Amino acid sequence: MTSSRSNWRISSRVHLVDAETGEIVNRALKRGAFLEYFTNHAPCLIGMEACGGAQHWARELTKLGHEVRLMPAKFVKAFNIGNKSDAADARAIWLAVQQPCKPVAVKTEAQQAVLAMHRMRQQLVKMRTMQINGLRGLLAEYGEVMSRSRTSLDKAMPGVLQRLTERLPAMLVDTLRDRWGELRKMDEQIARIEQRLKVWMKQDEACTAIAEIPGVGLLTATAAVATMGDAKAFRSGREFAAFLGLVPRQRGSGGKVSLFGISKRGDTYLRTLLTHGARCVLANARDIGSWAEQLKKRRPLNVVVVALANKMARTIWAILAHQQPYSRRDAGTASVCSGGPA
Repeated sequence: MTSSRSNWRISSRVHLVDAETGEIVNRALKRGAFLEYFTNHAPCLIGMEACGGAQHWARELTKLGHEVRLMPAKFVKAFNIGNKSDAADARAIWLAVQQPCKPVAVKTEAQQAVLAMHRMRQQLVKMRTMQINGLRGLLAEYGEVMSRSRTSLDKAMPGVLQRLTERLPAMLVDTLRDRWGELRKMDEQIARIEQRLKVWMKQDEACTAIAEIPGVGLLTATAAVATMGDAKAFRSGREFAAFLGLVPRQRGSGGKVSLFGISKRGDTYLRTLLTHGARCVLANARDIGSWAEQLKKRRPLNVVVVALANKMARTIWAILAHQQPYSRRDAGTASVCSGGPA
């Protein structure tokens, strides 16, 4: 049984094949009748595309005794043959759920709440960067050029506003001053979100355990635990690293397999955090260890960064899957602060 949800019409499409009679059913369901339909149905395997609202419906269907698999949209797309429609999408999900594939983890409400905090923080950081760049661009039109850093902006703005007061209309100067003040408000909002994440991290044993890994700090630890869901859903650390897109792309023909750059599949946000954490370790560690030192001698820096991020992902999986504390076997990595990227 599969379900395809249309975000525009707020309706669902069900496609199923009766195992006994072979009857094919493809029908539309209203949002209000969605759960009622599955409440009256015997427990079964339900495949859903991992889209907006899918996590909520997956939790509700699991409570009714059904097994739910959330399929990546890119994987489902390969099974959509012919013209696109709700019925065709439901049939594609029915075909995809029968194939071997790593489904998206069904997260608890607490885990999804943590990810929601990360998304809101990410949005604020992006808006803050846009605000800074916008101010620099506007001021450059009047000959006031400054460095890119936030520190340079804060240091130069009082003098810039004072000089512009003598030349430009007061309405523009006041507006520029207001926009500059908005940056402080964004800083406070980001700090409050990080403080709430820190409180949750202290209460969660899994986050505390993986935070011991050099390069894994507040953001990486909380995002990794919330994104992974159940660590035992992955067979190995390499499978988790592949899920994050930290393994090479492969292309084979005629029995020859070629390796390229990383696949960049999966969660971009968590992959970025791990990469920044690895770069922080390589830049600030007094002794990064023999493995990384040897790798740096023969490969470019960015390759070493990704390799270390891959290793960090595997270590995170091993700690969570086997429920064992982090062991600092390499004395060099023990000297690194595990604050992680901001």
